[in-house]
Amino acid sequence: MKVQEAVRRETGRVALHVVFMTLVMLAVFFALHLAFPKKIGFSYGTVFSALPGAAVGILNFFLMGLTVQHVAGLEDPKEAKRFMQKSYVNRNTMQIVWMILAVAVPVIHPVAGILPLFFPGFSVRLQGIFPPKEEQKTKQGGEI
Repeated sequence: MKVQEAVRRETGRVALHVVFMTLVMLAVFFALHLAFPKKIGFSYGTVFSALPGAAVGILNFFLMGLTVQHVAGLEDPKEAKRFMQKSYVNRNTMQIVWMILAVAVPVIHPVAGILPLFFPGFSVRLQGIFPPKEEQKTKQGGEI
């Protein structure tokens, strides 16, 4: 299956937001560590926990986009629903497996590993409130 331009563009946009939010999260963790060194830990494990968490969140968004792309091409509504439900279960399973690893593996910082999973949804909500400039021009009837 060929990835449609819209899926590629939106995944790229969400990925940029997730990377930015992950960096902000790590900066906050570091600042909290400096303020409360005995209560808030910060190490290479914190950074290396955030990276896979962000990757799983971005991958989940991309797979959701591929699912919607595939379902849009199906003619049978029952098959479309079945495919969408299967994708939902598989994507949630992937996230739950990562959450279990983030909590169970001692080197992984659980909060830094799990928090980035919420960043794609936050990014999409922000885009709903503050749409990209090209979408604002299209909605106002202007040219891109």
